[in-house]
Order: sequence, then structure tokens, then C-alpha cells
Amino acid sequence: MRRLLTTLVILLAVLVCGVTALVVLINPNDFRNYMITKVEQRSGYQLKLDGDLRWHAWPQLSILAGRMTLTAPGARVPVISAENMRLDVRLWPLLSHQLAVKQVMLKGAVITITPDSEAQRPKDAPIAPAGASDTSDHRQWSFDIASLKVADSLLIWQRQPNEQINLRDLNLDMEQSAHRQASISFSSRINRDQRDLTVSLHAKTDLSQYPRQLSASLDSVDYELHGSGLPAEGIKGEGKLSAEYSATNRTLAITHLQFSANDSQLSGQASATLGVTPVYQLDLNAGTLNLDTLMGFTQGDQDNPHSLPTASGKPVIADLDQASSASPLNGFDGQLKLTAQRVIYHGLNITDFKTQADNRHGHLAFNTLSGKLGNGEFSLPGSVDTTGKQPHFELHPILKQVALGPLLHAFALPQTLDGLLSVEGQLTGQTFTVADFAQNWRGAGEMRLENARLEGLNIKQLIQRAVARSNNNVSVERNDDTFSMVKLLHAQATLKQGTLRLDNLTGQSDLMTLNGSGSLDLPGRQCDVNLTIRVLKGWQGQPEITEALASTDIPLRVYGPWDNLSYQLHVDQLLRDRLQDELKKRLDAWAQKNQQHPQNKNLQKLMEKL
Repeated sequence: MRRLLTTLVILLAVLVCGVTALVVLINPNDFRNYMITKVEQRSGYQLKLDGDLRWHAWPQLSILAGRMTLTAPGARVPVISAENMRLDVRLWPLLSHQLAVKQVMLKGAVITITPDSEAQRPKDAPIAPAGASDTSDHRQWSFDIASLKVADSLLIWQRQPNEQINLRDLNLDMEQSAHRQASISFSSRINRDQRDLTVSLHAKTDLSQYPRQLSASLDSVDYELHGSGLPAEGIKGEGKLSAEYSATNRTLAITHLQFSANDSQLSGQASATLGVTPVYQLDLNAGTLNLDTLMGFTQGDQDNPHSLPTASGKPVIADLDQASSASPLNGFDGQLKLTAQRVIYHGLNITDFKTQADNRHGHLAFNTLSGKLGNGEFSLPGSVDTTGKQPHFELHPILKQVALGPLLHAFALPQTLDGLLSVEGQLTGQTFTVADFAQNWRGAGEMRLENARLEGLNIKQLIQRAVARSNNNVSVERNDDTFSMVKLLHAQATLKQGTLRLDNLTGQSDLMTLNGSGSLDLPGRQCDVNLTIRVLKGWQGQPEITEALASTDIPLRVYGPWDNLSYQLHVDQLLRDRLQDELKKRLDAWAQKNQQHPQNKNLQKLMEKL
């Protein structure tokens, strides 16, 4: 055992002495021009190394460099600049004075991908003939490093003016096998538009067929998004997917997609054909899609009619009020299919949600947009045209027995009316926002409300008590209910510039019938409805009078703010006129029956006066 230990110590001493001698005898600066020349030959980029190169022997034999820059031909700004670079090298090739790099590590690097860092064609460069390939400007990159590490670095990415994305605290660990299969670990903090995204991921890529074909597997990605216009708790989640790109067909296929955001989950697949006009296809499924937690809507917003969700980030549809040339829908074709078992929007619990949309150069058609709300269901097919100066929406809403109360509560409207709502009509507008809908949209349709319940106003009791105060011969049943029930309400609705007009308004129940018309001021949250009410039951008193009242139409005006309605009801003159007419009819009938008797002349004179 002692001899074995002695032998190991001797071998270790020889190894240390050999490495020390190698480091002393070989000057790393001898490889400076070699590295610069190789980088330029392979990529055309210019590598600049400031200061002396020096050896670092533990724990890995490495060459340490000071500040370095890598610049594209003709670029004004380096693509990569770093304060420190470390090259891990293989030992045995050094014996023959050859440099074999195993790993490149950059610390504190600044990676700039902007128009200023791109390669530029020299002004006096010859122009290649039409159809000929030009290889003088850009050489194809070939990632030929077994391992690359980037730590505590910054990536500046800018493709359009005033659209800069900063990736801070960037850490990248990439290892490549001999078969050009790489594993990647990445983490960073991304800043843009006063928002902060923290992301980390682990992925595998297959570069064996590159550049003809590329495949990748995103094993895991975790993220957190905070900042302006987002929910206070932010948005966070995880995901994974597999992707394959074919340069021959210019197609990208994404499969096994799984993604979560807060308590929402999505899964499915996607594909893209990249050409002059890209074509995208999305087929997604969701167990739960909670838009409230994604848009920052809270339950307290429902109690404030002027409050809006804190999220200001809008989907594509909400941004269509910009010029047609800037509309994102004009630049691609695509199809979307989305199904969700449950969607939560403004507190509404929507089930069996289905969407099928087709976009053709800015002509977006919602072939299917449907779901269920409670025991009711809705469908909202329509189209959007973004090719003009202003977008144009055309929707054909169909609602069948949807509970009205939850809808009013969801959009912070007074819950003064409830029932099962059915609607069929047509709407047109230019901006898909609540404010613009209440002011500028137009449309018409038919509305039905079954088992309607008007809170805060007992119309039957109101009329009967007013009549009882005007006539001592009439009494009413005691009823302390503060609501009115109508079995069926029906109206023709017209929407124009914020005013919802209700014509041919009719209603009926076992206790009363109504007819009328009116209007609702949506921006001002006011209403003015004129009704004629006929109370069929509940009258008590003399039979002749109660029968007359049961067949009398009584006018009622309901007006004022939605949350504080007022009414006008004038029954005195109406009651006198109605009773006078009824008395005249009865006397006329009696006189016709007894007109042969002379003693009735005085009675006839009285009837003429009436």
C-alpha cells in the first residue's frame, strides 16, 4: 500500500511539474493571431483582444483574456463585448503547440443585436448579377464550440426604432455533442415598457441537419411577469413544447404544447408556413381560462361602474382602432381553433366555450364564437375588416335564455332587472371596447325577457294604491313586495350613438299587461320609458268599479338614473273619465231599453249633459 501511494504521489508530482513547465514554456499570446484569423475565416467577424493573455491552471487549464469585442464587417457597434473571457483548452494538443478549445466563457458581456451591429456592405463593393448568390457579405455561421457559458451579461435587442428589449442578468449554458446535439440552460430578466419578465428554461436541440432542418424540445420554462398594466400579483406560469423547422419548406411545427398562466392552462399544437404572406394555424384546448386574473379584473371593480381592469395590455382585437397599415392582421393569414371547458370573464362562468376564426389579409371572420352561461347559451358570429382607414366590426349576437342579472353585475350595471334574456340581432362598430360600444355602435334586434323581475318597484301595488287614495269605493290587497313580475317581455330594440330605443314593448302576466316604448341613454346611464299598464287582478270594492278598473289602461312613466329610478302616475282624472264613460254606457243601455216611458225624458236630458 505504501508503494502504491508513493507511486501516485510521484505521478501527481510529475503531472504538476509537466503542466507547470508547459505553462512556462508556452506563451498563450502566441495564439492571439491564430484565434483572430480563425474567427474571421469562419464568420467574417473581427475579434479584438485587449491586454495580454495569461494561463489559469485550476480547476481547469484555461486562457484568460481581458476585454474582448466581436464586430461584424462594417458594423458601427460590436455584436459582443465583454470585460472577461475564459477559454478552457485541452492539455494534450498543447504538447504539439496546437490550441483546442473545449469551452468559451464570457462574464459581464454586452450582446448587441441592433441595426448598428449588423454587417454592412462596403460602399465600393461590386453588385452581384441578378439571380446570383452573393457570399461576400455574410458567411454562414457554424456553431463549432463544445461548450459555451455566458454569465451576468446583458443582451440589447432592437429590430424597429423605439422598440428595444433589454435582457439583463443573462445566464446561458450551452453544451454540444459530437453529433451536434445541444442542451441549453437559459435564464434572464427582460425589461420593456415598464414591465419586468423573469424567465428560465431548459431545452435540447438537434443541429445535425442544420441549416436544412432544426428540431428542438423545450423541456421546461418558468416565468414571472410584473409591471405596469398588469395584475398586482403579476402573471406567472410554466410550459413546455416540441418544435421542428424545415428550411426546405419554410415550415415550423409546434407540438405537445403545454402552457399555464396563473390558474389558466392551455395545450395544443401550432404550425406556420413562412413566406411572403405567413400562414399560421393554432389549435388550442383549455381546461380553465381565467381572463380576470390575466387582465387584472377584481370583484371590487363590479361595484364601481367607472372602474376598468388594471391591465392595459390589449389583445389584437382591441388594438384595431389604429390605421390599417399598422394593423397586425393585415400581414398574415391564419386559422384559430380554441375550445375551453371553462372561461371566467368579469365573474361570468362560461362553459363549453368554442372559437373558430379565419383571417385573410385583414378580413377576420369569427365563424364560431359560442358558449353556455348557466342554463342559457350564446353565439356571437361576426367579422372584422381592418383593410380600410378604420376597422369595421359586424356581429350577429344570438342569446338564448341567458340570466340577465349576472350580466348586469359583470359589467357594473344596476341589477334592477332580472330574467332569462333572449336576443337576436345585428351590431356594427369600429372599436371593440365597452366605452365605444356604449357611444358609437349601431344595430337592431329582437329582445325577449322571460320571468322578468323588476326590483325596487311594485307596479301593480303602486297603481292600485294610487287608485284607492282617489276613490273611497276601491280597496286593494295588502302586499309588501318591492318588485314586479312579468311572465314575458318583448321589444324591438334599436341602438344608435349610445341610445338604445325600445319600440313595441309588450308584457304580460297573470296580474297585469303592459305596452309602451322608451329609450335608454347608455353613456349617461339614464332611461325614459312610457308604459300603459292594465292591472287584471287584486281590485276590491264595488263590482261595477272593479270591472271597469280591470279593463282600464293606466299610463306610467319610469325615468331617471338607472340606480335611482323615478316615476309619474296620474290616476285622478283618468279614473273620473273612465268611471264617467262607464256610467254613461250603462245609463245609455238602460235608456235604450226603457225609451217608451215618458218619465225617462228627464233622464235623457241628464245623459245629454253627461
